[in-house]
Amino acid sequence: MTAQLESPRPDSESTAGLISRHKQTFGFDLGASLVVFLVALPLCVGIAVASGVPAELGIITGVVGGIVVGCLPGSTMQVSGPAAGLTVLVSSAVADHGLATLGVIVLGAGLLQILLGLIGIGTWFRAISPSVVQGMFAGIGLMIILGQIYPVGGMEQPSETSAKFSGLPELLNSLLTTSTGRSGLAIAVVTLLTMTLWGRMPQRLRLIPGPLVGVGVAALLASVLGLPLETIQVGSLLETVNLVTPDAFGGATSFAVLGPILTFALIASAESLFSAAAIDRMHDGPKTRFNTELMAQGAGNTICGLLGALPMTAVIVRSTANLNAGARTKLSRVMHGIWLLLFVMLLPGVLSYIPLATLGALLLHAGWKLLGVRQVAKLLREQRAEAFVLVLTAGVILGTDLLIGTLTGLVAAVIKTAWEVSRLSVEVEHEDEEDHAQVRLHGNATFLRLPQLQDKLEQLPVTSSAHVDMTPVRHLDLACHQAVENWAEQRRKSDCEVELAMPSSR
Repeated sequence: MTAQLESPRPDSESTAGLISRHKQTFGFDLGASLVVFLVALPLCVGIAVASGVPAELGIITGVVGGIVVGCLPGSTMQVSGPAAGLTVLVSSAVADHGLATLGVIVLGAGLLQILLGLIGIGTWFRAISPSVVQGMFAGIGLMIILGQIYPVGGMEQPSETSAKFSGLPELLNSLLTTSTGRSGLAIAVVTLLTMTLWGRMPQRLRLIPGPLVGVGVAALLASVLGLPLETIQVGSLLETVNLVTPDAFGGATSFAVLGPILTFALIASAESLFSAAAIDRMHDGPKTRFNTELMAQGAGNTICGLLGALPMTAVIVRSTANLNAGARTKLSRVMHGIWLLLFVMLLPGVLSYIPLATLGALLLHAGWKLLGVRQVAKLLREQRAEAFVLVLTAGVILGTDLLIGTLTGLVAAVIKTAWEVSRLSVEVEHEDEEDHAQVRLHGNATFLRLPQLQDKLEQLPVTSSAHVDMTPVRHLDLACHQAVENWAEQRRKSDCEVELAMPSSR
């Protein structure tokens, strides 16, 4: 009887403990969501402006990334929204096809991501060479930097890379001689310095994100001094929504539109899954299910496409801020989307105090981080072949576009790996005063090493007999096999004795 009276106590204690833990977890997630919201707000607006679309579209993507993707399975800690790495793609797509077609492109990319996740392609993104990934990010960083220095100077950035280079003298003149250029440069420097110095503040102060402090100081300074700078204009989200209509799908099957769809899907998927891999190494919680996360990103982009908004990816900056702020569950990323929505609905006028030059400075900072100068320098010192792939990828991206540059990098990485894997050692020993030669092959005999193999065999004296031992070879491809047999046949026609020991099939 006593046992029956006392048995509920452990249950009630465990329930109380469970409630306490839930309250504590909610507190951590609430605090983290506010930090991520403060980081995401200026970036959502800045990325939209840099992409040449209304600022509201960037916020819509941030809301969808927080609320919709935040609720879906896949990853727990990473946060999705508009990404700086896609600004060049979006700007180019809008310039070539118009804002109305952007929704179709993003929608198509989202559906393609869902398909890729369903057939299990998500896990394959982990097999891409790090030098290609780093080169892709470096190329994107260079393009962002080259484009965003123009808004700092109060000028509209050119659409072509060549024009961005040729316009640098005019930009420099504007920065040094015009009031708008000098003001924009001063505000950009203030923003970047504030962000840098804030990162050295005590930990309790750094709970307020550096980008927010930088934007706040710059906006206050520009307002007090009355600087002649253009500021952000944000209107109603509902009025900005550009729902995809059936008529907009008319050009979706053309190659001109299919190309951007494929590019958006591949780049957004790569950035999201690379971010997931990095974030997984930073926490001990549930790890990302890559195919499921790819489908979640696809669902988010599908909705963004239907709304005519910007494409989304998982973003490493916001995800890191989420972790560092103490997030425990995916609730933090959902709530950050809610705060974005409430802020723009209730306080849109606050954003009108932020100069466009400040957003340019934020994106210059993001581009510099994507460039990864320290990692590139380390790779140049330690692994020159990998560094070549990185520089090639970044250079082709800067000279052409993201898809061509990334594919070029992938091809270069495959060729480099094939060359390194196909190592072949050819040892030649002469016996009986060069009347008999022993030739031994080790490694992988592939067509890539065929010239080396043929040179060694043709250097043997025609008058000597030869024994070619290929049994240690791990792999013998058809080209090398035929080359050795043809060489042996020619030698036998000259009355030379040739013995071939072929590798056993494995």
